Amino acid sequence: MSKQPITSVLFDLDGTLLDTVEDFLSIILRMAAERGLPPVPADVVRAQVSNGSVGMLCAAFDISADDPLMAALRDDFLQRYERDLAVHTRPFDGIEPLLDWLDERGLPWGVVTNKLSRFSIPLMDAMGYGQRCQSLICPDQVSFSKPHPEPLLKACAAMGVKPQSSVFIGDHLRDIQAGIAAGMPTIAALYGYIPTSENPASWHASHLVNHATELRPWLQQGLDQESLDV
Repeated sequence: MSKQPITSVLFDLDGTLLDTVEDFLSIILRMAAERGLPPVPADVVRAQVSNGSVGMLCAAFDISADDPLMAALRDDFLQRYERDLAVHTRPFDGIEPLLDWLDERGLPWGVVTNKLSRFSIPLMDAMGYGQRCQSLICPDQVSFSKPHPEPLLKACAAMGVKPQSSVFIGDHLRDIQAGIAAGMPTIAALYGYIPTSENPASWHASHLVNHATELRPWLQQGLDQESLDV
């Protein structure tokens, strides 16, 4: 890949920009208690966040995705989450100063997520990011979700930047696959919701970070060199 000046940064939402697991866990714990079930371990839920509500519910209630109980469980979960989607959610340590720095540098940033806009838009607004984020692309706004490159390409088009000079940061294989397919440099966020069975080193990301505080130095280096060497 040729060198390109950095013009924008795109983030995955859950597990990359925001630490949302505590709100998911709180809801699942209440649902389990109401059904007379034992508490669900936090690590069980955390490992499934990237697999969405079905993945979390399958793991938490030890059922399959095609179980007759799933539809009712999922509806209950999503209704509760829509009411309480920003109670415990916080940006990962290091994200807020990074966003401030991007804004100060005049570098646009956006979010590309597989979380429906019904949840993503109010969540971003609740966190105070709705007006700062220059592009928020959700799966109900595109024909194909990640790992397809369409959402990333749409985000870049909305910000008026080239994919080759935009960086995509995510904590799932599909994020890196989407970024590569879009021709973008990618960063694997190892601090996110990655199951222990996964090996992010095999994802072929341009760079890996163990903590969100490592993102700014890497981007700063690219800006100082006026290009990303990936």
